[in-house]
Amino acid sequence: MALIVGGLGLNAVTTRAAIERLPPEVTLSFVPYAENLQGWIDQARAQGHEVMLEMPMEPSGYPDNDPGPYTLLASGGPDDVKAKMDWLLGRATGYFGVTNYLGDRFAASDQGMGAFLSVLRQHGVAFLDDGSFQRRPGAWARASADKIIDQTQSPAAVIAALNSLEAQAKIRGSALGTGFSYPVTVETAARWTAGLEQRGLQLAPASAMTMRPGR
Repeated sequence: MALIVGGLGLNAVTTRAAIERLPPEVTLSFVPYAENLQGWIDQARAQGHEVMLEMPMEPSGYPDNDPGPYTLLASGGPDDVKAKMDWLLGRATGYFGVTNYLGDRFAASDQGMGAFLSVLRQHGVAFLDDGSFQRRPGAWARASADKIIDQTQSPAAVIAALNSLEAQAKIRGSALGTGFSYPVTVETAARWTAGLEQRGLQLAPASAMTMRPGR
């Protein structure tokens, strides 16, 4: 079992709670626009967490739904994608991979995705998405989440989603979930992971779920 908790770095209280409350095997994903981004990443790694960066990608409804000034655009050519990714990837060090923030429209762009994956390959950076990019192979190392655990933000709903992932892991041998750093997500996930080994499953960093081309 692996779990990614994202949206970190913008709110100090929720970021600190995720770093301190979640076990080190939970992978933490940070917003590239965050102030003191490197400081937060250093704190997370000091607590044993592996770290990812979030890549803002063009969603449906853009620009009314705007992920920020360095959003990767479906209409952007390779030079535009590379220039924005150079800024995004240069914001910090210590991450092993990236994940998407939004991006359903960008995902449908062959040109944009080709340029995106090419930059990742050049940097040796993994791409783990929230489950909406499953038909897009091609990064240096790759995985797609099986479930977003907090589409409904209540303890009961988060537990139900985690239990569903747990059942899937027992059938298939592994499962990857992703969620946002809502207080309910962090607290519910912290309680759920505490009893995982007794239920016959091992919590692993998200990197353990990646596959490299040819494997």
